[in-house]
Amino acid sequence: MNGSRSTTARRRQLQAGFTLAEMVMVVAIIALLSTIVLPVAKFTVKRNKEAELRLALRQMRTAIDEHKRLSDQGMIPVKLAGEGYPESLEVLVEGIDLVGQERKQRFLRRIPIDPMTGEAEWGLRSYQDEPDSTSFGGQNVYDVYSLSDGTGLDGTAYKDW
Repeated sequence: MNGSRSTTARRRQLQAGFTLAEMVMVVAIIALLSTIVLPVAKFTVKRNKEAELRLALRQMRTAIDEHKRLSDQGMIPVKLAGEGYPESLEVLVEGIDLVGQERKQRFLRRIPIDPMTGEAEWGLRSYQDEPDSTSFGGQNVYDVYSLSDGTGLDGTAYKDW
C-alpha cells in the first residue's frame, strides 16, 4: 500500500506545472490584450492634454475679457488706440493699478503652459489683426491660441481652438 502512494505522489509531482502549449496560449492572450490597451492609453493621454489646453485657453481668455471689462468701466487707464485690451500676457500676471484704488488687480497667477508644446509660449492676436492671422501686430492681446501644429481628436487644428 505504501509503495502505491509514493508512486502516485511522484506522478503528481512530475505532472505539476504547465505544458508548453499552455504557456504559449497565456503569452498570446497577454500580447493580444496589450495591443488593445496601448491605443486606449494613448487616446486617454491625448484627451487629457486636450482638456488641459481648453482650460488654459479659457483661463487666459477670461482674464483678457476681465481686463477689457474693467477698462471699459474706466477702472484701468487706456492708452490711445489700445482698445482696452492688455498689452501682453505678462501684464495680466504682474497686475495693473486700478483707478482710485491702492491695489493692483491681477488676472492670472501665471501664464499657463501649453500642454501640446510643453512651453508657456502662446500665439497672440491683437484687436487690429485679422481673425485668422498667425502674425502678431503687437498693439494689444485680443486673443490667444496654441502654437502646436497638431490636430485634435475632433479633427480641428489646436491653433484654431
